[in-house]
Amino acid sequence: MKQISSTQNSYIKDLLKLQDKSRERKKKGLFIIEGQREISLAIKGNYQIDTMLFVPEMFSKENLNQIQQHTSQCIEITKEVYQKLAYRDTTEGVIAVVKSKKFSLDTVNFNTSTPLILVLEGIEKPGNIGAILRTADAANVDAVFIADPKSDLFNPNIIRSSVGCVFTNQIAVGSSEEMIDFLQAKNINIYSATLQNSNQYHKNDYTQATALVVGTEATGITQIWRDKATQNINIPMQGEIDSMNVSVAAAILTFEAKRQRGF
Repeated sequence: MKQISSTQNSYIKDLLKLQDKSRERKKKGLFIIEGQREISLAIKGNYQIDTMLFVPEMFSKENLNQIQQHTSQCIEITKEVYQKLAYRDTTEGVIAVVKSKKFSLDTVNFNTSTPLILVLEGIEKPGNIGAILRTADAANVDAVFIADPKSDLFNPNIIRSSVGCVFTNQIAVGSSEEMIDFLQAKNINIYSATLQNSNQYHKNDYTQATALVVGTEATGITQIWRDKATQNINIPMQGEIDSMNVSVAAAILTFEAKRQRGF
């Protein structure tokens, strides 16, 4: 088995570039996952593992055997190399280099005639995206659409904050125009969260095919989503501010829809 003990190894330097730069991830078609749970979820989501790197003193042989069957290459690394690559403070001693997937609308498939979809328009902060993906997994929504993305989904902060739920959700990425066309073609009602020309979120029926749209906290959703909405909706604010964290808003809307659907 190949071993790497130097942080100056050229392969390790290439992995650090994958960690730091979206451009490198897109160019190589690879990204990095850290941690056994996240790697296991990626495998369950049919991601292909290119290479596994592990620290023998930190990662048990039993756990290695479980994951090793899903990759053609394992590399033994030292603690020093691992700490150079590790993105989190917690240490499990295993990192996977994984082949990227394309999140195309063409691959979206619904197992129901009344799907529930979360649409994220132009959200910039990876932590918010990750938190919403956790909510989507918890609510078992049918899909998450990322409209006009500002960050690639293999950003380490998204993987970390989603605790691997970027691999458990059905996801599509595209322009707002493409997604609106898709939703309208399938007769999916669009409910856009905005203060303008809206009614209170709980006064709508989400038991039919539904897309819930949220945008950035600073500027909200853009005009196209307001204009094309079946109904604009808002979450009433009773304090001094007129908005809340987008991941919290997405959770409120999602679980209201699930409540109406009897879950």
